[in-house]
Amino acid sequence: MTKKGIDRVVPYSYLSAPMILRKLGPRTDAARCSGGHNCPGIFELTCGDFAVVGTDITAQAAGFLPPGSGCGAGERIVSVPRQTLVLARPDIPAAI
Repeated sequence: MTKKGIDRVVPYSYLSAPMILRKLGPRTDAARCSGGHNCPGIFELTCGDFAVVGTDITAQAAGFLPPGSGCGAGERIVSVPRQTLVLARPDIPAAI
C-alpha cells in the first residue's frame, strides 16, 4: 500500500488494526506544511473513530486542561486550525 492512495477506501480485510478509511473535508488544503504535504487533516478510521494531523501542543497545553481532563502517556494534544475542522464538518456523521 502506498501513501499515494491515502484518499481511496482500503478494504478492512487487509488490515489488522484500524487504518485510514478516508480524508474528511476538502481533499486539498490551501495551507501546506513542510515537505509540501496537505496538512493538517482529519481522517475517518476503518473502526469508525477519527484521527487528526495537527501541531503537537502537548507541552504548552497539558497544564491548562480543565478538571476531569487528561492526556495519557500515549496521547498528544494537537492543534487543528478551525478552518480544517469546519470544512470537514459535512463529512462527520451526526450520530451512530
